Amino acid sequence: MKQRSVHIAALSLLSILCLAIVSGIGGRFAGSASAQTQGLAPAPSASSYVLGSNDRIRLRVYGEPDISGEYEVDASGHISVPLAGPMKAAGTTTRELERSIKSALSKGIVRDPRVNVEIIAYRPYYILGEVKKSGEYPYRLGLTVLDAVASAGGFTYRANENKVYLRRAGTGVEETYALDAPVPVFPGDNIRVPERYF
Repeated sequence: MKQRSVHIAALSLLSILCLAIVSGIGGRFAGSASAQTQGLAPAPSASSYVLGSNDRIRLRVYGEPDISGEYEVDASGHISVPLAGPMKAAGTTTRELERSIKSALSKGIVRDPRVNVEIIAYRPYYILGEVKKSGEYPYRLGLTVLDAVASAGGFTYRANENKVYLRRAGTGVEETYALDAPVPVFPGDNIRVPERYF
């Protein structure tokens, strides 16, 4: 009887240890998955978006039709605004650019300028690798890697559909992301879908 109690106690202890180990491993995997998801930067909104080369904006200066119009941010990050001159646009939001243009125009002949800047076209993103139509594509807000793959005609039969390589605009580092979470794409990003190894 005493020996049977010892066996039951040993089995109970073994079960508890197994559960602890399994939950610990599961917790580690869950933690790494959530860390990877948390590591994803939030998708930009129109108000928080930082302008860069090849973005197109519409500038409205009320009562000034010669200044109002569409402008593209050039390779040096500037736009050339009549009566204000070259304005640094890259690295600013639309609100910050409005304030800069208003300040520059106020020093000239425009009295109390009312300025509005809106984005009309974002710089493109690029997708290559194991997609059916690799190339340059127009960006839209809320775009994810899977949306980008769909725009490129979908995966080829050789594609590894579990991960993707992503190089953010302005960086030289390619990062790996799992495709079980919505990975946001930003303007100017380079997406590479790798080949699956059979």
